Amino acid sequence: MTIALLRKEARETSARMEDRLTKAISEDRDLTDEEQDAQKADQAKLDRQMAQIKQLESLSANKAAIGTDPAPAAPATPAATLPATPRNPAPSNDGFKSLGEFAQAVRFANPMAGGDFRMDDRLSAPSNVHTEQGDAAGSYLVPAEYRDAIVDLVFGDSDAIMSLIGPEPTSKNRVQGLGDETTPWGTNGVQAYWRSESDQMTASKLNLTPRETPVEEVYAFVNASEELLEDAPRLTSYLQKKAPAAIRWKATDAFMWGDGVGKPQGWMTSDALVSVAKESGQAADTIVTANIGKAFARMIAPEQAVWLANSDTLPQLMALESTAGQPLWQPNYAVAPGGMLLGRPIYWTDHADTVGDLGDLQFVNPNGYEAFRKQNGVSFAESIHLFFDYNVRAFRWIFRIGGQPVLSAPVTPARSSATKSHFVAIAARA
Repeated sequence: MTIALLRKEARETSARMEDRLTKAISEDRDLTDEEQDAQKADQAKLDRQMAQIKQLESLSANKAAIGTDPAPAAPATPAATLPATPRNPAPSNDGFKSLGEFAQAVRFANPMAGGDFRMDDRLSAPSNVHTEQGDAAGSYLVPAEYRDAIVDLVFGDSDAIMSLIGPEPTSKNRVQGLGDETTPWGTNGVQAYWRSESDQMTASKLNLTPRETPVEEVYAFVNASEELLEDAPRLTSYLQKKAPAAIRWKATDAFMWGDGVGKPQGWMTSDALVSVAKESGQAADTIVTANIGKAFARMIAPEQAVWLANSDTLPQLMALESTAGQPLWQPNYAVAPGGMLLGRPIYWTDHADTVGDLGDLQFVNPNGYEAFRKQNGVSFAESIHLFFDYNVRAFRWIFRIGGQPVLSAPVTPARSSATKSHFVAIAARA
């Protein structure tokens, strides 16, 4: 950040404080509690800005006193030359060997670092400079190579549920759409009719319901010790594994269990869920063959669905057989790590509840869930950044993720009273 920009922000902060006080005086009153809090915050910000200005002015004066080496004489230009070859574009890592090395550079680029302050020239790359307006601390955009690596760790194939759902990139914070919950056999929406020759056709019309999916913030704000900050290899491992893993867990868990308040609406807590009742006299914390068959029967397009289960259920699933003595579960590592249950892949996940509880074994059609993630943008809250705070050595990642089931409720088949859905689970067996 230049001295000119710091001075501009300091003038804006001072003007805000003056306007606030002038307004109170003109109304013949004291500052309200809210205004006093705002004054204190602005005063603290102004103090930081003035300290930064003073340090940058001192550094600038020292640089001017030291001077620079004379520039070498420019070589004579031949009378006839070819046009200059354009310079290669900046590398995607902006010259940093690792994310840890970049983090160290950000740490020392803060004027409040005192005697350790130094500005790494690589932070001035056009692709890398990004300061948050209104915050004197600012931030630096993570180089593309490491930013993409973090995105891959969050949304990559390392998590079965995240891979199955596959959040769609969007540039919006709220995705507007139209839902169609009509069925071919229903009485509304697009219909087909038989007719005799020359009879007038009966018109039908679309029955679409407006749908809005908020794309909410999920973040990791991590404090790092000075010792860790001084160790680039350890810091790289810490930043690139721990924080993305925490964000991925939080987002995936919300796809399954979220209440829709400031987070995605999970299928297990939605009205679209079909809960298959336990069998009469079924013992607590057990899974029986009838549970599996009835769950399969309540699925919309079971050929597209997969089983999600807590690994606690495996010992019981291995023992299940059909009435003909055929095992319901079969290992098939080439198709799914958890094998096959009734011919469909099964994935073990700690997001599923323990055996005996609702959600220990789920039959899920991923096509029945809409998920979105905010694609990388240029504004601070929509990109992945390292954030440096004056009093706390901290790093922050922000993603926006949203989702909800396609159906608002299970649908009734044409010739059955048993409703079906994209999400089926066995009721609790306490």
